[in-house]
Amino acid sequence: MNIAFFLLPKEQVAFLKTNSTVRQALEKLEHHRYTAVPVLDDKGRYSETVTEGDLLWTIKNTPGLNFETSHRFSISGIKKERLIKSVYINAQMEDLLSLIATQNFVPVVDDNDVFIGIVRRSDIIEYCSNQLFAIKGS
Repeated sequence: MNIAFFLLPKEQVAFLKTNSTVRQALEKLEHHRYTAVPVLDDKGRYSETVTEGDLLWTIKNTPGLNFETSHRFSISGIKKERLIKSVYINAQMEDLLSLIATQNFVPVVDDNDVFIGIVRRSDIIEYCSNQLFAIKGS
């Protein structure tokens, strides 16, 4: 099986740019009801993932940063608590599965590290569940 089978393409994924503000990150997370969102550089390469926890701790620990001033602070200065690793589109399924066990989603990149989408853990679980029930039903 190929990773592309599970790929949710970039066009369907909410993401931020590295020059986004804390306010833009908060609003994107709230609008899409996400807990984390990938961050891309100006060439479309996957840079990192920012989580609501990262934002919360940054707001708590940064003097002068609150919701009213969040449009003045870049997400580039946010300390990330967890490194969300990406996988290449031509990687082995084992590589994807080892990451998806600890990440809600895995960013997928091409050979130039350009972000092309994500694989969601929920999609992997749904696929495995369907396969299991199909085996039990036969």
